[in-house]
Amino acid sequence: MKQDLSGKVAAITGAASGIGLACAKELLDAGVRVVLVDRDEAALKSLQAELGANAIPLVIDLTSPASVATMMPQILEKTGQLDIFHANAGSYIGGQIIDGDPDAWDRMLNLNINAMFRSVHAVLPHMVERKTGDIIMTSSIAGLVPVVWEPIYTASKHAVQAFVHTVRRQVAKHGLRVGAVAPGPVVTALIKDWPKAKLDEEMAAGGLIEAKEVAEAVLFMLTRPRNVTIRDLVILPQSNDL
Repeated sequence: MKQDLSGKVAAITGAASGIGLACAKELLDAGVRVVLVDRDEAALKSLQAELGANAIPLVIDLTSPASVATMMPQILEKTGQLDIFHANAGSYIGGQIIDGDPDAWDRMLNLNINAMFRSVHAVLPHMVERKTGDIIMTSSIAGLVPVVWEPIYTASKHAVQAFVHTVRRQVAKHGLRVGAVAPGPVVTALIKDWPKAKLDEEMAAGGLIEAKEVAEAVLFMLTRPRNVTIRDLVILPQSNDL
C-alpha cells in the first residue's frame, strides 16, 4: 500500500525553476506543504501567489554556509516539522576540459557537492530525533555512467551517488530513507550551454525528458511503504543509449 503524503511537510532546494519547481507542484497536488528554498526572492514571491498558501517561500543562498545555517530553523518556525527534504539545487557545465574555466568548475562543484552535503547535514538532526523522514537527492545518469561530454559535472554527480549510498546506510537505523533520482537530459535551464545543434538534434530525436516526468518519479519514491527504499531511480529518454 502506498504511503499517503497529505499533511506532510517538504522542503525543496532550487525550487524556483526546473526539476525543483516541478517536484514542488507534484507534492502540493498530493496534499503536502512545501517550503520552496531558493535564492531568487522575486521568483519565490511570484510562485507563492501562483501556487497558494501551502507553498512557503524561503530565501536561502546555498553557497553561503551562514545562510544555510538559518535554513532549518526557519523551516521549523514556518511549519513546525520536516518530513521530506529534496536536495535538488545544482548547476551544470559541459564541454572539453582543455577549453574549460576552472573557476566556473569551482562554483559548480561548490553547489553540486558542498552545498548539497551541508544542506542534508542541516536537516538530519530533526529527522533523526523524530525517527522518520525522507531525503531525496537529485543526481544524474552522469553519476552512474561517465558522460564524456561533461567530465566535471559527471565527477560532481559521482560524489552525490557516493554520499547517497553511505548516508542511507548510516541513517536507516533511525527510520530515515535516503535515495537519489538520476535523470538523463532534462529540458531545464541547466542545459542552456549545450551547442544549439546538439540541443536541436536531441529534441528532434526525443532525447530529452520533461521536468514533470522527473517529479512523478520522485513522487513514486516518496509514496512507497515505509519499509521500502528506492535507493536509485534512473529515468531516461527512450532514445538514450546509456
